Amino acid sequence: MGKTLAEKIFETHAADRPFGDTWVLKLDRVFCHEITTPIAINDLISKNLDRVFDTSRVKVVIDHVSPAKDSKTAEQGKVLRDWARRHKIQDFFDIGRNGVCHAIFPEKGFVRPGFTVIMGDSHTCTHGAFGAFAAGVGTTDLEVGILKGVCAFRKPETLRINLTGKLKNGVYAKDVILAIIAKIGVAGATDKVMELRGPVIEGTQGVPGMSMEGRMTICNMAVEAGATSGVCMPDSITVDYLWKFIGPDGDNSYSTKEEALADFSKWRSDDDAAYAGVVDIDCSGLEPSATVGYKPDQVKTIRELRGTKVDQVYIGSCTNGRIEDLRAAAAVIKGRKIADTVRGVLSPATPGVFNQALQEGLIQEFLDAGFCVTNPTCGACLGMSNGVLAEGEVCASTTNRNFFGRMGKGGMVHLMSPASAAATAIAGSIVNPEDL
Repeated sequence: MGKTLAEKIFETHAADRPFGDTWVLKLDRVFCHEITTPIAINDLISKNLDRVFDTSRVKVVIDHVSPAKDSKTAEQGKVLRDWARRHKIQDFFDIGRNGVCHAIFPEKGFVRPGFTVIMGDSHTCTHGAFGAFAAGVGTTDLEVGILKGVCAFRKPETLRINLTGKLKNGVYAKDVILAIIAKIGVAGATDKVMELRGPVIEGTQGVPGMSMEGRMTICNMAVEAGATSGVCMPDSITVDYLWKFIGPDGDNSYSTKEEALADFSKWRSDDDAAYAGVVDIDCSGLEPSATVGYKPDQVKTIRELRGTKVDQVYIGSCTNGRIEDLRAAAAVIKGRKIADTVRGVLSPATPGVFNQALQEGLIQEFLDAGFCVTNPTCGACLGMSNGVLAEGEVCASTTNRNFFGRMGKGGMVHLMSPASAAATAIAGSIVNPEDL
């Protein structure tokens, strides 16, 4: 019997199997940000365990409230900042050099196929797009990871999602993951690895697969269906994205892309691997969609929601704040103005994305349309800063959660693609880009 990607990673990273189906895995990366990590830091200090297992494998960023909005968030940043400097953690991204964690860490080449990654953040599953096992963990597991470089997991089963057909124009990765969650429900992949397969992800002869940006968008929201991690099989698109880090101009792990691709192939599920379940979705009929209500599996087409008034449009986050997302949104708003009744907020996910968008003229397009362009931050996504809603307000957002009060007490969030969000900003109510 063959093995799934998750099974291969577990078996090659196993440090111990202390009891039952509990596996203690060696970690390739421990990612940290200023909201969850200071709690772990302070607890380790209180136990006289202020140590880091490997400063080259721990990556640190201040991103959730950037810059600090009050004394409490300033203190959280200070704890993280002092800790990173005390231990001489080389990859620490402070204010001005920072970006949204699940965007800047892949952008820096920190995730590779076959890696194990943890972070005290539920959307750590994003990094599975590279063929890695990446999971959000609680404070205790984060402490152990920082101290010992290991983390305990129950070996998850794998749910295979086959995405067939071809996406229509105007349908994006965000629409695909919303369709998946709508079909299997918010608990449909609980305690499982969601493996994304099929022509929509992997391509077919003569048709390239989905970009790494798109794969990260889909894996990012795997947790919204209960998944421990979302994963894609590494391929030539993965190699192209990582090449500047793994090739001769990087760490020289590989001399040619062909060599890298051949090596990455060991991190693919075998054809005869066993799955906990298989879900087939024909994506040819998908339409631009958005969430309704307060659960990410409550989804309707934009066509069904046409005319729903919004007060704010937010484009950014670890889900849809990358350059591909900004290009899609800017193509819609080019030469247009947002409605007088709408506040438009754009937050490029990293300084690199911001700079590239600036060079391509995209930032000017957003400014001319009437958007407020902010620095990279998670702020509005979790209702902490840079775009919090008032009670009763409605936001069309490219973020990942529409829970009650997520973006502000009493606010309503409709999750959608950057293109749909941009069109909604222009119209002042939910519309498809083609409706403009």
